[in-house]
Amino acid sequence: MSEAHEGGLPPKSSVRRWFLTTDHKDIGVLYLLTALFFLVFGGLLALLFRLELLTPGADLLGPLGYNQAVSTHGLLMVFWFISPFAFGFANYLVPLQIGADDLAFPRLNALSYWLYLFSGVLMGVSFFQGSTFAGGWTMYAPLNTPAYIPGEGLGATSVVLALVMFSTAITLGSVNFLTTMYRMRAEGLRMRDLPLFSLSINLTVWMMLFAFAALLAALVILASDHIIGTTYFQYANDGSTMATDADNPGASLLWAHLFWFFGHPEVYIVFFPALGVMAECFQTFTGRRLVGRKWFVVAMVLVAVQSFAVWMHHMFLTGINLPIKTVFMATTIGISLPFDLMVFSLVYTMAKGRVRFTTPFLFSLGALVLFIVGGITGVFLGAIVLDYQFRGTYWVVAHFHYVMVAGVTALVGGLYYWYPKITGRMYDETLGKLHFAVYFVGFNLLYFPMFVAWETPRRVFEYPSGLQPYHTMATVGGFVLGASFLVMFYNLFASLWRGAEAGENPWAYARTAEWAVASPPPLENFPGVPSYADGSLSFLSEAAVVERTRGPEGVAADGSGAASEQRSGGGETSGAGRGSSGRRPDGGTASVTRTRATGTPSAHEATGGAHASHASFWPVLVGLAGFVTFLGLSGVRTGSVVYVSLAAAGGLATVGSLLGLTREPFHAPEMAIAERWPFARVEKPKLGLWFFLASDIVLFGAFVGSYAFVRVAYGWEAWHELVPAAHVTTPGLINTYLLLTSSFLVVLAMVAAERESRRGTVAALAGTVALGLAFLGNKALEWTHLFHLTSGQFPDGWTLSTNIASSTFYLTTGLHGAHVVVGLLICSYMTVRAWNGAYQGDDSAIEYFGLYWHFVDIVWLFLFPLFYIL
Repeated sequence: MSEAHEGGLPPKSSVRRWFLTTDHKDIGVLYLLTALFFLVFGGLLALLFRLELLTPGADLLGPLGYNQAVSTHGLLMVFWFISPFAFGFANYLVPLQIGADDLAFPRLNALSYWLYLFSGVLMGVSFFQGSTFAGGWTMYAPLNTPAYIPGEGLGATSVVLALVMFSTAITLGSVNFLTTMYRMRAEGLRMRDLPLFSLSINLTVWMMLFAFAALLAALVILASDHIIGTTYFQYANDGSTMATDADNPGASLLWAHLFWFFGHPEVYIVFFPALGVMAECFQTFTGRRLVGRKWFVVAMVLVAVQSFAVWMHHMFLTGINLPIKTVFMATTIGISLPFDLMVFSLVYTMAKGRVRFTTPFLFSLGALVLFIVGGITGVFLGAIVLDYQFRGTYWVVAHFHYVMVAGVTALVGGLYYWYPKITGRMYDETLGKLHFAVYFVGFNLLYFPMFVAWETPRRVFEYPSGLQPYHTMATVGGFVLGASFLVMFYNLFASLWRGAEAGENPWAYARTAEWAVASPPPLENFPGVPSYADGSLSFLSEAAVVERTRGPEGVAADGSGAASEQRSGGGETSGAGRGSSGRRPDGGTASVTRTRATGTPSAHEATGGAHASHASFWPVLVGLAGFVTFLGLSGVRTGSVVYVSLAAAGGLATVGSLLGLTREPFHAPEMAIAERWPFARVEKPKLGLWFFLASDIVLFGAFVGSYAFVRVAYGWEAWHELVPAAHVTTPGLINTYLLLTSSFLVVLAMVAAERESRRGTVAALAGTVALGLAFLGNKALEWTHLFHLTSGQFPDGWTLSTNIASSTFYLTTGLHGAHVVVGLLICSYMTVRAWNGAYQGDDSAIEYFGLYWHFVDIVWLFLFPLFYIL
């Protein structure tokens, strides 16, 4: 069967393939290439402002140009390069390492990529809208609000919306990876036995699921300040004086809390995949299992959990009381202890093994050295007294880059390590080592002088003239570091044509499953159904799979059946590639047998089901429509016909594209046999919805927390002075009854579907739509009344921008209303399908919708007392 026929994909030589593909390996390659583009983009900006810093004063770029270059460099590198670069590897390798044939939701994976790409395009467009964002990559309030941005600030608004789009992509990807890793592992592959790279990705996406939800909340609030005029982060501006008392006393600190609740886990989100790469390379190129592997994993888990309890050390210079600062100083220093364990594990692995100084190992070792320097200098910042001295200086800049770019160093090593698997070709080892040498010298020449010149103010182009020699060294180092990547690009590009064929496994001691298949892997990944049930990687024959899937109920669902079936099915077997034979994914010893690709069908073919789909054009259309929508929203506040038209057309195109996505015939079946603990009894769509709702809880939690924070800062009782007497409880009480009744109707729809009553199913779903519309209608009447108040206290009405109380009320209940709208669109679609006979005897789809709808109702039960009673 040709590749073009399998899943409907054109060959890789066709440009059309890369717009259609949903195959995880293709998406991984797209992530890698796009991230490398943003590396060049951000790197060129860095070289520009390093040239500016050759001398004190803004002589080259000018003050605004310098601030734009510094700010967007940080944003591009942190958001659009490092994490997506790591997730290029994750997309390509995690399904291969865990024995899956793709990610759980292939089109969702493609959509995540296209949202990421178009968010970066929107970021680039911001440079052509007057000026892009210039308030630093941390975007501190109130400098992130329109009142404090030069000109119309359209470029800054585009940057905020680009980050919203990016965060949405990350959330979709997190849900997808978690569902895959808990539902699609090869039989017998326990979570604790996953390869260390896949384990690091698992912990990373858990952190991403919650951290990016908090960031998304902050960005939605900030976008509303930009677009619709709310006043969450904006102080009163009286000429040249900024009022910080009665207007909104908690604005700056609120942004800091929201941003750093995301920002510090982001450090580990960036570094954990690099740790996984380092662990894989250390094992492969020392020829032995990682020393203390179990404790290495435990240490990563501890860091992942504790990462959410250290954010406040970024605010030691604020008015937060000393006891709270002391607690966060303890958690900050405490989080370094698990890293000590991981460092010792890697060092002892080198000591116990026989090191082979290949290019991937050199970059992994270099990353370890750089991270040690970054970690030690970070402990200084964890102490409150020292932080008062170092905060806002180049000490922080140097420490930050020794940690973050240490992660980049390891990921570059990963690029060399898996380049043979991705391309089927070997790179030039001499050029690879030259790249490392130039890279390592350039890196330290760039960043180490910053420790010496630590008195330089951060993000400021003025500095004492006595520090100029160190800045000259740093600028030279920056260009040396940039030149090292030219060596890498030439090496990897030339090797695509001239490199020696890699074979399945060019490394002597590679242990993981991706090295047991061809390079590059075939479309369906494996020549059969992978299994570790007998302690080794093998592939179940067609007869064995059919027998298993027709066995007693539940065997195939949880993948826990006996492992005594025939493994090769009579086909000829061969080793799994040089060095991988005899290795479990956790580094233990066992034998690996593999049937010929021509002798055993793919995982889905083995069960006799329809072949998996791999092509869809809708994800790129959704991403493009979203880009047009956000580009339009960036300028709607100006009243421009162009921007308003773009927003309207983009919104309609987004809804239409999503509808097309739902109507497209796309087959992404479950694996025939898989390890699914601890979610063996949870269907794949339901598990994905659970993970999404977990993220949504953090999103609403951030909104509710923001309301509570600014209300306490203003004064809990004094807050009532900001709310009109006409804001009564009756509309909220009516809406509570409407939503609770609608939830009951969803349950009735499930019962009717189970009993195969089409009329009852349609009636219950239609009733849910009617009650939801009544909720929105009642809310619209309430808002209209409040907007047009004519009382003495609010002669111009109680609008979005009247005060901080009105902003929190409209935006938080508006976010909930947006969830209601989404639910109604889904329910209306389901009502039409039910009218045509869908769901009869199978209420699973209604159950999944019900989980979402019940969540929306529960959220309202929290919002009602907060905004109507207390």
